[in-house]
Amino acid sequence: MLYQKTAEKENCGFGLIAHIEGKASHKIVRNAIHGLARMQHRGAILSDGKTGDGCGLLLQKPTRFFQLIAEENGWHLANNYAVGMLFLSQDNAIAAQCRQIVEEELQRETLSIVGWRKVPTNTDILGSIALSSLPSIEQIFVNAPAGWRINDIERRLFIARRRIEKRITDNDFYICSLSNLVTVYKGLCMAIDLPRFFTDLADLRMESSICLFHQRFSTNTTPKWPLAQPFRYLAHNGEINTITGNRQWARARAYKFHTPLIPDLQTAAPFVNESGSDSSSLDNMLELFLNGGMDIVRAMRLLVPPAWQNNPQMDDDLRAFFDFNSMHMEPWDGPAGIVLSDGRYAACTLDRNGLRPARYVITTDNIITCASEIGIWDYQPDEVLEKGRVISHRAGGFLPIFSQYMQNRFQLFLAISELFLVCRQ
Repeated sequence: MLYQKTAEKENCGFGLIAHIEGKASHKIVRNAIHGLARMQHRGAILSDGKTGDGCGLLLQKPTRFFQLIAEENGWHLANNYAVGMLFLSQDNAIAAQCRQIVEEELQRETLSIVGWRKVPTNTDILGSIALSSLPSIEQIFVNAPAGWRINDIERRLFIARRRIEKRITDNDFYICSLSNLVTVYKGLCMAIDLPRFFTDLADLRMESSICLFHQRFSTNTTPKWPLAQPFRYLAHNGEINTITGNRQWARARAYKFHTPLIPDLQTAAPFVNESGSDSSSLDNMLELFLNGGMDIVRAMRLLVPPAWQNNPQMDDDLRAFFDFNSMHMEPWDGPAGIVLSDGRYAACTLDRNGLRPARYVITTDNIITCASEIGIWDYQPDEVLEKGRVISHRAGGFLPIFSQYMQNRFQLFLAISELFLVCRQ
């Protein structure tokens, strides 16, 4: 047999754009779309000439846009609310059954269903192959009870989503995102057509201060709507060569995962899929760690550690940190470039060998761009404050990481723990 679903791999283009001071604007979204369009050559085009391998955006929850949408529909959004982006069957009866299950599981978590929204799309720009598998794309708005903390909502949404996925067996059903922190727009259109397909993205009211983008190149698989990236927290360029072992270890140690933050965590098992792409499995494990209370720095360092064993310049405390982590998690290794965000932090990393390119630019308007290549959106030379390239973890250096604090501001700081390394030009 030539094709095995357990061996799905991909090589892609990725990037992130963020405003260092946390100012949400449509410019961030527009620049991400421009960057995506300029990396269209990193994907492939199917025989109909219009179906792409998959592309998309992961945005920090566009609060103003969703609030305006709620007002237009006569809905009341609580202070803490979440939005889900779902792929449903085009069969109305099957879609209705799926909606009912989604609502049942969310209500079990004492979450209130505000309403469903059919996401506006322009199917005229799709190729015949993409149209043949086009799902119904809908959003669900959910209110959380007063007093719930942001991360508590995210954890209960995680558990509810896993129960939903276990109950629904329809192949067209997929939850792109179900979060009060981020939202995902993705599909099988050409990168340049993404804002024409999802008209929300062309709406000037769509504002964000963090935006991840991804152009997929499927090396040995037929493109599918759910396999388009970004996933729920990350976008990945490359391959996880150790994926079979990583999945098997995840299954074998599943019974060990416990946290007082999620008393019923084991109801979400299995935690890592074994039928999707390697990137989706990596995203599953990152999602588990984040919802278990681990910060995004520690979680990514567990999954993709640097080559720390024979680095004579590494601080002793830092070496002890990686040594301790190595007892709990084997590396997810391979030629990898990763951009990730949980809506509060945004970061970029490479694998220990640095076999996937990534470059960054900081401009005078406090926008930082990190992507597979340079020049993905237009700026003048005198607007550049700093630029460089992300390099292998075996070398020295630092990479900016962005933290959104409760005051809705970003503070730029240097990760002296060698989290993500940058060589200055």
